[in-house]
Amino acid sequence: MISYKPKDWFTFLFRFHKSDTLRELFPLLIGIGIYGALITWLLLDYIHVPDSSVIHKTNVVHTTLGFVLSLLLAFRINSAYDRWWEGRKLWGSLVNNSRNLAIKVKHLGTAADVDFYNKHIPLYAQVLKDHLRETIQNDYDAKVDITKHVPNQVASLMIERSYHLNDGKLNTGELMSINAELMSFTDICGACERIKNTPIPYNYGVFIKKFIFFFVMSLPLTWAFELHYYIIPIIAFVLYVLASIELIAEEIENPFGFDENDLPLDLIAGNIKKHINEILG
Repeated sequence: MISYKPKDWFTFLFRFHKSDTLRELFPLLIGIGIYGALITWLLLDYIHVPDSSVIHKTNVVHTTLGFVLSLLLAFRINSAYDRWWEGRKLWGSLVNNSRNLAIKVKHLGTAADVDFYNKHIPLYAQVLKDHLRETIQNDYDAKVDITKHVPNQVASLMIERSYHLNDGKLNTGELMSINAELMSFTDICGACERIKNTPIPYNYGVFIKKFIFFFVMSLPLTWAFELHYYIIPIIAFVLYVLASIELIAEEIENPFGFDENDLPLDLIAGNIKKHINEILG
């Protein structure tokens, strides 16, 4: 995830990074500029379309479609950001519940229990991160089968240990006090899997891309008469704005990957390990 100062916005105009949409769209912007120049030349200098032509009156079509397209893109980016923000809240809950569980274990368990949870609570964050990124490793310091659902196995080990806390002398109330945190791990995993495995419907994503393409490609047919060759930078800018919104939505709708704007899962998992070691170490 990219760290930045929100108030230092002026420098953003001159800063380019890996995920900047201008880098990815630049060849397409050059192409659409050439296309706009070609259409303008054909209509004005080669064919000499008369002022009475019906093409001059089709601006109302673009006005109407532009409004519809803006609504679709607003819904698209909002839906993607909701998924990103929900993922961040889930990992925030994992941080808090990990701390709460560690604090309770410190007061309820024996030294052996403390050592066990000091290792397995941070391990759950690590295996969940790897599970969501499909980068499961074979060197986890725990008895797990990497061919199966690793987060479930780590959660099962912690739940099993909870029944033997303090040599099995916990009463029902004490056991129930740590049950919420233990159950929340699996709930968080399931919610993250829902976000990762349920992308925006295919037809919706494809339709928006086609809509943007045909909308921009048809702009020179009407704007050429009013803007002449000034249409070259203008049509490129329109494409940049519309396509950038779609590209940003595609990047953040799965917030658990390795893209520049995805969640900093390595940092969050590292902080969980650090804080649990401070509590139980």
